[in-house]
Amino acid sequence: MPKAYWIIHVEVTDAAAYPQYIAKVGDAFASYKYRPTFLVRGGKSDHPEGATKPRHVIVEFESYDDAVECYYGEPYQAAAKLRQQFGITDFVIVEGSD
Repeated sequence: MPKAYWIIHVEVTDAAAYPQYIAKVGDAFASYKYRPTFLVRGGKSDHPEGATKPRHVIVEFESYDDAVECYYGEPYQAAAKLRQQFGITDFVIVEGSD
């Protein structure tokens, strides 16, 4: 079964409050049945084509179903409400290739 990924591009609009989201998402992942792997979380980047945001996050899950279940679950949705208050985000869930 292929893994799946959250690919998130974020423009933080309230840097002082954003750590509230970081703490809440940690709680959401801790309560989830599988602890996902952060492949990318911030870091230096280059934008040779297209529009993007300054912060990039890639989170790996064991399966597409796990990625979707975690996103729509109550613990992450509580965190997402904070993220939406403190930043502008593009968010995609994608199944990886075999």
